[in-house]
Amino acid sequence: MAACIVGWGHSKFGRLDHEGLESLIVGVSRQAMADAAIEAAEVDGIWLANLNGGFVAETFCSSLVLQADDGLRWKPATRVENACASGAAAIFSALNAIEAGQCRIALVVGAEKMTAVSAEVATRVLSAASYVAEEASQGLTFPGIFAQMASGYFSRYGDHAATLAKIAAKNHANGVTNPWAHIRKDVGFDFCNTISDKNPLIAAPLRKTDCSLVSDGAAALVIVDASLLSRFKRAVQFRARSHISDFLPMSRRDAVSFAGPQRAWRSAYQQAGCSVNDLSFAEVHDCFTIAELLAYEAMGLAPSGEGRRVVDDGSVFADGRLPVNRSGGLKAKGHPIGATGVSMHVIAAMQLCGEAGAMQLAGPQLAGVFNMGGSAVANYVSILEAVR
Repeated sequence: MAACIVGWGHSKFGRLDHEGLESLIVGVSRQAMADAAIEAAEVDGIWLANLNGGFVAETFCSSLVLQADDGLRWKPATRVENACASGAAAIFSALNAIEAGQCRIALVVGAEKMTAVSAEVATRVLSAASYVAEEASQGLTFPGIFAQMASGYFSRYGDHAATLAKIAAKNHANGVTNPWAHIRKDVGFDFCNTISDKNPLIAAPLRKTDCSLVSDGAAALVIVDASLLSRFKRAVQFRARSHISDFLPMSRRDAVSFAGPQRAWRSAYQQAGCSVNDLSFAEVHDCFTIAELLAYEAMGLAPSGEGRRVVDDGSVFADGRLPVNRSGGLKAKGHPIGATGVSMHVIAAMQLCGEAGAMQLAGPQLAGVFNMGGSAVANYVSILEAVR
């Protein structure tokens, strides 16, 4: 049996003026250890997912986790950064240590404080996660990068602006029942599908409602070696996990094909001995609505160019055959960079254990999680299932 998630913590996502990076880290670390009913002294290793890049002054933040409990003193702590996939990268690093026999109990924390800087600074920090030589240095922001993907998709397969609006509306509706979501408001399809003063074009054809949020927030997991499971009240195992990286320059790849995510999903299915049809739900990286549409095709829900079918027939809605982003996704839940991948795994674990509250789906058995860094450059897929 693979390593298992046995406890978690999660903060509110949003503009948290009363919280700093340290308080976010400390809060969810304490929550996760209490939820798993472990003492801090039992933790063998700590992994902190955090992009930073100029959002806050602290560039050396791994040991801030130790502020949660004096029992964490002397524990090895490492900061992990892989752009917007930092959360999954930290989780996978902890799993590697457990599987290598170097760690039995791991504490993984993802946190980001993004709203203390201006929109201009936030844009600069995020743009630096592109291929700067050809993209950020030429004034291309991430909305611009994903707008290029959307334009390429529309050119190849037809105008899908209404499909993107349906995805946005779906995720906003899902976010209403997520107590941690940045935006808990059902804004409706018509609003998302209409360019207006409140929903302007950000980078054509993407509107404001097609873009994820700049958010503060944190999430944490306790992951343990399977030999320890008898002492925990529930456990969610990693049935499979895959990490695939692609070239950083968009000029070296067909961005519309989402080849990296496709390979990551294919590898995870092969390891898990399952297919997309076996999944009960998925949490996927919808930094922009076009990314969710492309994710449907990468995970095998629909053939290339036909992702709109699973939106139009309701498959990916909360009551559909494979709900996607029941949490509201990055679109409504928010996207505090370092926290995002950890949050996805927390929410998937809660769903599988029947502890997702108002978000709870009926009897889920198998979850897919897709966390992405950059423009489909760093691609992480986990297949999760409850084992107790």
